[in-house]
Amino acid sequence: DQGYGDMSCHGNPWLNTPNLDRLYAEGVRLEDYHVAPVCTPTRAALMTGRYSSRVGAWTVTHGRQLLKPDDVTMADLCSSAGYRTGRFGKWHLGDTWPYAPRFRGVEEVGRHLAGGIDEIGNPVGNDYFDDTYYRNGVPEKIDGYCTDVFFAECQRFIAQPSNKPFFAYLPLNAMHGPHTVAEEYSAPFTAQGHPENRAKFYGMITNFDENLGRLFDTLKRKDLVQDTIVIFMGDNGTAAGGGGGKPDDGFNAGMRGKKGSVYEGGHRVACFVRWPSRLKAAHNVDQLTSCRDWLPTLIDLCDLDTPQDVKFDGQSIVPLLEGSTQGWPARTMFI
Repeated sequence: DQGYGDMSCHGNPWLNTPNLDRLYAEGVRLEDYHVAPVCTPTRAALMTGRYSSRVGAWTVTHGRQLLKPDDVTMADLCSSAGYRTGRFGKWHLGDTWPYAPRFRGVEEVGRHLAGGIDEIGNPVGNDYFDDTYYRNGVPEKIDGYCTDVFFAECQRFIAQPSNKPFFAYLPLNAMHGPHTVAEEYSAPFTAQGHPENRAKFYGMITNFDENLGRLFDTLKRKDLVQDTIVIFMGDNGTAAGGGGGKPDDGFNAGMRGKKGSVYEGGHRVACFVRWPSRLKAAHNVDQLTSCRDWLPTLIDLCDLDTPQDVKFDGQSIVPLLEGSTQGWPARTMFI
């Protein structure tokens, strides 16, 4: 739920996101990058390289958030190629067999159920602090704030001794509502005059950015920076940062609409990718791209096997990432 304008590198006048700004400076920036206006369809498209309407998970409730069991996922392909696979946070593509992530190619899972930590399906009392999560299907109470917990679990996974490469998927529930964060993070924005909801929303982003810095430190400490592809993206437009078309309605980089809208502010989001050993820093890609492009792109970058009898709706953007636009076709995409 962090929109394109919810970071200082995109001009937000109130937020300070030094670690996202660092990723922006050190990576390739996809400047016309699109997802779905809500979360589940984006996640389904990201995991499969296909339109969510083809793979069964095209909205967030009523059984329409279940990724078809026979669709191959990004984690399936990484696991088959010998990668350790882990995911920590929000899945929202099905909680039971055969939909849950541990049945979709993910070996190590730490997650909440449903679409949010506090939603029905999760233990009563979950409120983002000291909650019960599910480790490989088994409930476990873990102390701490949700974003801190998921980052810590991901860093633990990355740091495990192994001679295998790793695939880590870290889809956080923050900055999803209800907007809940320690007062130390929201108080500065309250003092600036923001309404309570946006102050907490911006506080959640500040906490996320701090954790992103810790993740970067882990990669550096383990000597993994040069050979690790780091991809950041939003799952839909901003939930609370702006987009209503009014000057006092926050900042949305001039776009109309927010989460849930088919206007640009609902589905054009930030996407940065860093791979120091191969990709040039501070390079902008202005061509039209989408979350459906990442699976065919990673197949090329990581030499994964292309699944048989699967027609991707996305395409490999490796040439764009490497600075070549020669022969790149015009594209039409549907939201």
